[in-house]
Amino acid sequence: MFGNWGNFLNNDIAIDLGTANTLVYIKGKGIVLNQPSVVALEKSTGKVYAVGSEAKAMLGKTPDNIQAIRPLKDGVIADFEVTEYMLREFIRQAQKKRHFIAPRIVICVPSGITEVEKRAVRDSAKHAGAREVFLVAEPIAAAIGVGLPVEQPSGNMIIDIGGGTTEIAVIALNGIVCDTSIRVGGDEMDEAIVTYIKKNHNLLIGDQTAEQIKKTIGSAFKLRQEEEMEVKGLDQVTGIPKIQKISTLEIREALQEPIQAIVDALKHALEQTPPELAADIKDRGIVMTGGGAMLRGLPDLLREHTDLPINLMDDPLYCVVLGTGKILDDFERYRAVVMKSTRD
Repeated sequence: MFGNWGNFLNNDIAIDLGTANTLVYIKGKGIVLNQPSVVALEKSTGKVYAVGSEAKAMLGKTPDNIQAIRPLKDGVIADFEVTEYMLREFIRQAQKKRHFIAPRIVICVPSGITEVEKRAVRDSAKHAGAREVFLVAEPIAAAIGVGLPVEQPSGNMIIDIGGGTTEIAVIALNGIVCDTSIRVGGDEMDEAIVTYIKKNHNLLIGDQTAEQIKKTIGSAFKLRQEEEMEVKGLDQVTGIPKIQKISTLEIREALQEPIQAIVDALKHALEQTPPELAADIKDRGIVMTGGGAMLRGLPDLLREHTDLPINLMDDPLYCVVLGTGKILDDFERYRAVVMKSTRD
């Protein structure tokens, strides 16, 4: 009986609050929610119409009185009130049962986040019902999630490519020794595809179509056999819907700029790495996580540019939330990597 009562009281939550997706982990239960970070609102009243998958399905398809938005931009909060509501709704969905005690929440944030942005995350979580809020840098959470020995003096390098940011960090002794954080990720890749197809084929497509193209035929490295797919959009000249064949070669060209930004950031991070830790990275290689890391050929491209082993993790989308969950499960062990919620 007392064991069940303890489980009832223990409702601590880990959250990967991402630009594209929000994942929630509950202590003792694992990942219980994975939803797009999208909210649909009624423009006139500001009333929330839908959240998560239901709201994402409305992107680019809403009538004038409804607006589907992403309240996070480049890994940080762009709309405070909408983010707060979204968090509260996701926490409610994840918990399913009502709890007497407000949860402690651990949230991962980009390593390059400002103090003002940190405060916005903390305040949103507090207003969404958190008892205490702790922040952890995404690269450290990802490293813990894949089982890297972050507490040891040896160097571990990780690249986490999310929807809004790419985080590259060298981690040792429970801290980030050096890091590079750029606001380029999966969303910028989608925008690059939209722009390329508009410019080269006079075809207007939405972000969701671009994301589907990226997942289906997108690549960062030359393939053994190039592929094609049919893309539906709106002809800019005639204003009539049409179908256009697009090749992997074209999409690789479209993605050149955001991918080059990631390559440059990785090279910069390697230049900043202390020599002793650089030797460890040469031996162990670099670990890749995040949804953006699933772009075909990206590990091969980075391997070619760095001459280092690049290790793409299984289920890279879940590494950050699993790491945040491990921090939650063994809080005393990982206390050194988290930052307690306090006002400066």
